[in-house]
Amino acid sequence: MRGLQLRGGQELPVLGQGTWGMGERRGQRAAEVAALRRGLDLGLGLIDTAEMYGSGGAEEVVGAAIAGRRDEVFLVSKVYPHNAGRRGAVEACERSLRRLGTDHLDVYLLHWRGSTPLAETLDAFEQLRADGKIRHFGVSNFDPEDMAELFTSELGRQSVTNQVLYNLTRRGIELDLLPWCRQQGLPVMAYSPIEQGRLLGEPVLRRVAERHSVTPAQVAIAWVLAQDGVCAIPKAATEAHVEENRAALDIELSAADLAELDAGFPAPPHPVPLELL
Repeated sequence: MRGLQLRGGQELPVLGQGTWGMGERRGQRAAEVAALRRGLDLGLGLIDTAEMYGSGGAEEVVGAAIAGRRDEVFLVSKVYPHNAGRRGAVEACERSLRRLGTDHLDVYLLHWRGSTPLAETLDAFEQLRADGKIRHFGVSNFDPEDMAELFTSELGRQSVTNQVLYNLTRRGIELDLLPWCRQQGLPVMAYSPIEQGRLLGEPVLRRVAERHSVTPAQVAIAWVLAQDGVCAIPKAATEAHVEENRAALDIELSAADLAELDAGFPAPPHPVPLELL
């Protein structure tokens, strides 16, 4: 598995498994656990989750999936903004660790910007790191102004990633945020790389997929993976879907493919506010 270099020497796998929407229905739990475990079998060790997903249910699904296999996993979770104070973030992380059945996270993210001062959140993250409960920390859904503020402090500059919405129809970050992150050596984690399925009927995507004898979803993921400094975390709740996502890693889009996709899904002509789902 290819990886992106993080500060401190650890590598962030370029393709992982998202869990948004998991842990919400008990009847789907077994299939969700099996899907995540199949992903581990295929080398998709990056698993992203959050205390928000399923009100902790997604973390419980991940905990069941990684039981006995923690050493195969690059584990990421996120804290709610309203839990991101000095004491609140520590307590929230400890709850996440219990649900996940592990003693540490590889990366802990602030899920989005809230009213808590960044300095308080960073202090909590530093305490968690000193206590061995997290290895690294970062942010999610931070726009360029947020990132600039984050990097005004020495501790903020130790953040290792920014997780944001990025796919063929959400390319606004290419005009400002993505170049800035590349300049700082900060990998970007792209969530919803197929726009929750809304991309899949697009004719341009279908044409490129047909040329490669693959699915439109695989091409959409391969396009994200072709971007420098970006990893993707598509969700898959079945083993077959996980296998489809993993195969996207082997697709080599040609210059002609990339040009056709670029023409079919152009980036906005000027900077736009950071998009969210």
